[in-house]
Amino acid sequence: MSTPVLELARVTVEFPTDRGRLRPVDGVSFSVEAGKTLAVVGESGCGKSVTALAIMGLLPQGGEVGGGIRLAGEELLALTPDQRRARRGGEMAMVFQEPMTSLNPAFTAGEQVAEALRLHQGLSPDAAFAKAIEMFRRVRIPEPERRARSYPHQLSGGMRQRVMIAMALACRPRLLIADEPTTALDVTVQAQILALIDEMKRETGTAVVLITHDLGVVRDHADEVVVMYAGRIAERAKAADLFANPQHPYTIGLLGAVPRLEGGAARLASIEGTVPDLMNPPPGCRFAPRCPFAIAQCAEQPPLAEVTPGHQAACWRAPLDTLLEQAA
Repeated sequence: MSTPVLELARVTVEFPTDRGRLRPVDGVSFSVEAGKTLAVVGESGCGKSVTALAIMGLLPQGGEVGGGIRLAGEELLALTPDQRRARRGGEMAMVFQEPMTSLNPAFTAGEQVAEALRLHQGLSPDAAFAKAIEMFRRVRIPEPERRARSYPHQLSGGMRQRVMIAMALACRPRLLIADEPTTALDVTVQAQILALIDEMKRETGTAVVLITHDLGVVRDHADEVVVMYAGRIAERAKAADLFANPQHPYTIGLLGAVPRLEGGAARLASIEGTVPDLMNPPPGCRFAPRCPFAIAQCAEQPPLAEVTPGHQAACWRAPLDTLLEQAA
């Protein structure tokens, strides 16, 4: 069996605050193989983006990471800051939600892609710019020669996001992290960007971590799904299995909150209650205060255990099939 491109082993992230230590990521473990897409889903504040920044070594000052993060078998947390920096853009790359804040307004789009190629592939300035234009062509930016000489403010949101993808994929990274890569884009452009990531993944064998709250995107583009809640993993499964047979009450709530048409009108379910304060989380299962199936045992933290082959859930009452039948 081949070594996964990315392996996380009980990763924690802590920040010092005026109220004490904040732990937005608490014991997260998962892996992703070459040519596969792992989706990480959950409500805002569940720890998705902080996990991604920990992998990339881009946490804000003061952030402390524990556990293990391995890229192609190499422990990233054992590397020096300079060594981590050398891995970024070359062996691993990230596409952020808002490309306008990630692109430098003082340089043309082509110069910024070319810079990554010069740094990580040692190309000459002319060769790097020529390859940047070729990457623009591959990500279907119209008039790539002209757009490569345009500044970010002269490009549409969809084009800027394509520039970010061109930059991320120019050096054929082992790992691509896409953090809500289509949030600010219209539906047509969203579909094009996601199809582009899928195409490049198939061509290069890149492993993709897709961070999103959009379960429709997950259904169409992910091979495996990790569901996070309040800094911990609630459920992990193959995408098809998760949608067909969710085994954590939080996942069931998320799937129920997806709008669906019934009788010509959209029906939208909600999860009662609020996300816990991570400075003072509840004991045991953090979803228990909002869970319709909670029992006394939920005051103890359930392990992330296999419910069916390849399907894990952190719930004392899993498998939930009988409970769901009774509740129906």
